[in-house]
Amino acid sequence: MKTAKSLLSILLILCLAFSLVACGKKEEEPAPEPAGKSDQELADEVAELIDAIYVQERTDKTDEQCAAAKAAWDALTDAQKELVEGEEADPDYFGRNTGDASKDDPRNADGIGKNELLVVSFGTSFNDSRSTDIKGIEDALQAAFPDWSVRRAFTAQIIINHVQARDGEKIDNVDQALERAVANGVENLIVQPTHLMHGAEYDELTEALDKYSDKFKTVVVSEPLLGEVGSDASVINEDKKAVAVAVVAAAVKDAGFADLDAADAAGTAFVFMGHGTSHNAKVTYSQMQSQMNALGYKNVFIGTVEGEPEETSCENVIAAVAAAGYKNVVLRPLMVVAGDHANNDMADPEDEESWFSMFTASEKFEDVTCQIAGLGRLADVQALYVAHTREAMEG
Repeated sequence: MKTAKSLLSILLILCLAFSLVACGKKEEEPAPEPAGKSDQELADEVAELIDAIYVQERTDKTDEQCAAAKAAWDALTDAQKELVEGEEADPDYFGRNTGDASKDDPRNADGIGKNELLVVSFGTSFNDSRSTDIKGIEDALQAAFPDWSVRRAFTAQIIINHVQARDGEKIDNVDQALERAVANGVENLIVQPTHLMHGAEYDELTEALDKYSDKFKTVVVSEPLLGEVGSDASVINEDKKAVAVAVVAAAVKDAGFADLDAADAAGTAFVFMGHGTSHNAKVTYSQMQSQMNALGYKNVFIGTVEGEPEETSCENVIAAVAAAGYKNVVLRPLMVVAGDHANNDMADPEDEESWFSMFTASEKFEDVTCQIAGLGRLADVQALYVAHTREAMEG
């Protein structure tokens, strides 16, 4: 009996000891980690970083912000990337394939010399269009003027940031390019804008140049593509004629017709979509329609994304093409660069407000096709820029 009690005591002591050890171990276990961020929270953080660089002003934090946005995007899974949505951000900002950026040249090297030819463009984040349209013009100018150093500037900081963040390509804005020229001891500066007309962007460029007028011996701004604006829709000039002939010839060829008359006989009309503007230079688009009419291009119509002038709105152009009896339509940009407007506003079949969708939805036409090609890739247009630059050099 005594032995049984002893054994019972030993068992109780062992159980108590085991309990104390177990309790001690439980107390030593770390607290559970808090739950990680949800997929949507991670995507929202990237959207905020993209929105932060979707701005028109460069700051001393821009480089850091561009790098942070790309690093955060790269850290997302494919499923998380599809959730990115912000005020301006979406999965296409980093995810859309617009071609090989390595084919482009930012033309931001130092060692410029005394004579610089600064080519100023609005810019585009579409890599193929940038290397074909903008670089195409720059290459033509460099070939024509080998004694001048061709450099680049974009006026759209939003685009500069996009290209830098996504592709690591750094493009100067106008102030950066001018500061680079000053630092390099440039004496003679010619600025060749690739803008279509004397519009708002051209005015902003000349205002920016005013701040640097005393930094160089000579500063000359060359004509934009279509030359002087003129007073009303009837005013046309040799620049507008050259562009009209070049873009129509390219469109007709790309559409597979022998000439414009053959397209007309097949019931095909060509619609060239420009940007449009509220600036008084908007009459330029009406003048381009006058130029097409003067050339006898009866199956050619001019429109604008912004619908300014009014007759160039998509609805009015649809009505005009239908009233003329054409059943087939070819849409093509009247823009130096086939970038966002050409790919989205004109040709996107998933956007019900794109010109392709609106022409199709009208049910007035049997066939609607798009040609995504900027003016800058056309040899005759490049030659026109060369001619304008030469005139600026010769004074």
